[in-house]
Amino acid sequence: MTSEPRLDIRKTYKLYIGGAFPRSESGRTYEAVDASGRFLANVAMGSRKDARDSVVAARKAYAGWSTRTPYNRGQILYRVAEMLEGRREQFISDVQAAEGATKKRATAVVDDSIDRWVWYAGWADKIAQVTGSANAVSGPYFDFSIPEPTGVVAIVAPQDSSLLGLVSVVAPAIVTGNTAVVVSSFDRPIPAVTLSEVLATSDLPGGVVNLLTGDAYEIAPWLASHMDVNAIDLTGVDNVVHARALEEAAADNLKRVVRPEPVDWTADPGIDRMTAFLETKTVWHPIGT
Repeated sequence: MTSEPRLDIRKTYKLYIGGAFPRSESGRTYEAVDASGRFLANVAMGSRKDARDSVVAARKAYAGWSTRTPYNRGQILYRVAEMLEGRREQFISDVQAAEGATKKRATAVVDDSIDRWVWYAGWADKIAQVTGSANAVSGPYFDFSIPEPTGVVAIVAPQDSSLLGLVSVVAPAIVTGNTAVVVSSFDRPIPAVTLSEVLATSDLPGGVVNLLTGDAYEIAPWLASHMDVNAIDLTGVDNVVHARALEEAAADNLKRVVRPEPVDWTADPGIDRMTAFLETKTVWHPIGT
């Protein structure tokens, strides 16, 4: 056999919607490059139609996902963490390329991401005990406050933290029963694409997480104004003027809006992101004699 150099296999990644990997309806792609500007892959450029399709998929998945037992949701998220661990070396390579990190730094980021996913999985059957309550009332009644998921959550993922930041905004939204439409980092999309491959082969039902690659400044306005989106996380929107415009669009159907200050993704996340997308239902029940 002659030893000839192999041709590069130039990958073209698709979107992740409803548990499947469709091409963008626009047919557009863009080149993802590493921190040195070298070509990594072609990535789908999500459009308004893709965003709408994602919301439809998320809404369809919501009824089944939100009514699963918290224990079962925790099991499913833990299985995702197991699969992340199984592809640990690939994620390390992806983060190295995307963020220009050393292997030591990329390894720490990936390990933190896996550990954080496990941490959120463990909260699945505990958050109700922390945020719910049995309320004292004057009368022959029980009065309970019970947390329930908000619905479909749109998430603009962090632009600078391609994996740890992504995990830190997606896991707390879905662990409590919400479904999500996520716009990944534009310049660093490859770790998000690899995460979507993990989700597709895990026990997570299709449509619980829908991941769009592309320009958040193009896609986010359609999600902010979409009347079947119940909440939006603007963590990845750095432009103040754009963030304000998205908040105004979200007000049309009284969406919950998360617009936090700059985040240290390595810090203890606390439970704020889980409680941000919870509603509280108060139930009265007569005491039997």
